[in-house]
Amino acid sequence: MRANESEVEALTRRLVSIPSHDDETAAGDAIESWLREETDAAVQRDDHGNVFARRGRGDESLALVGHHDVVEPDESQLRDGSARDAGGDEAEAEAEYVVDERDGRLYGRGTADMKGSLAAAMVAFRDAQPAAELVFASFVGEEQGGVGARAAISDGFAPDYAVVGEGSTNYAGDDQTDVAVAHRGRRGSTITARGTAAHASEPAAGENAVYRACDAVDVVRDLDAPAATVLGQEVNGSVVVTEIEGGSAWNVIPESATVTVDERTVPGERAPLERVEAVDGVEWTVDQDLPPMACGDAGFADAALAAADAAQDATPEHVTKPHATDAGWLADAGTDCVVVGAAEPGEAHTAGESVALDVLSRCYRIYRGLAERWPAE
Repeated sequence: MRANESEVEALTRRLVSIPSHDDETAAGDAIESWLREETDAAVQRDDHGNVFARRGRGDESLALVGHHDVVEPDESQLRDGSARDAGGDEAEAEAEYVVDERDGRLYGRGTADMKGSLAAAMVAFRDAQPAAELVFASFVGEEQGGVGARAAISDGFAPDYAVVGEGSTNYAGDDQTDVAVAHRGRRGSTITARGTAAHASEPAAGENAVYRACDAVDVVRDLDAPAATVLGQEVNGSVVVTEIEGGSAWNVIPESATVTVDERTVPGERAPLERVEAVDGVEWTVDQDLPPMACGDAGFADAALAAADAAQDATPEHVTKPHATDAGWLADAGTDCVVVGAAEPGEAHTAGESVALDVLSRCYRIYRGLAERWPAE
């Protein structure tokens, strides 16, 4: 392993060991200090906790983007942090994250999602001879719906192009890191049906909210799932009822009922869920709307694929991802994005979360290669 690629492993270990599911501050501190010590870039920490660095010059900018928060770890991913207080009683100290290496993989919370790819991007940011202004950004709150990315965009963060380091490995084949040119979003919504309560022995005296909710569910069942095509890649969405609740007692006509709908959205298309409001007494509200992503610049997507091809023996492909990332917020704000990262399907958020060390090295080469070739002259 080359020296700079070995640094990716060491930095991954350091970042993964830092707890960042409840508070990302310490992880952000580590990222900021590394960038200040290892690069000559202009480094900034904003009021939200996001970390940025900029180097190189040019009319256009390319950003290497990640996040340093993680989901809550499994107990097996924590090292016992208990201690004794001054009186001899057991006191709870902050537990550390466990980082293990086995069979060429690092195991631990955040290895795949996404401190491994973040470390690869940091070292690539330092080592690249950029063809334009090169930006590094690590956001807080990605796991809470893109809190950090949304705040940064609101504050004016607007790179022309971005590589977001979420997983794209082994999507189109084994032992290859592909380039995602689109991903689905998620719109979560609630259907509320209202009626009039009455005694169940006199159902005609009331208006049954559950019946109205069921009528709305029938509308949802008849909707076509959204679909789109991005740079020749099909992106298929879905729309499904996931929860229903209503009624207060076995002998009371229900006066209210709610239905939860999960829609996986695609670029440019949404299911017409507002149609449920044609049912008497039914209201539809959106609770969460994570935007999908579509790369709008075929040249950039091809350049990313060329960088990925040069970094590995396998032949990578353009692919799509099934779930939302911060690339959706960036794309919605006008940045052309691709997603390239070390995580494989099924690794993120699991008790056995891991990442392959050779794939981290591969991602380093991809990020550095793209930074040095884009934008093309």
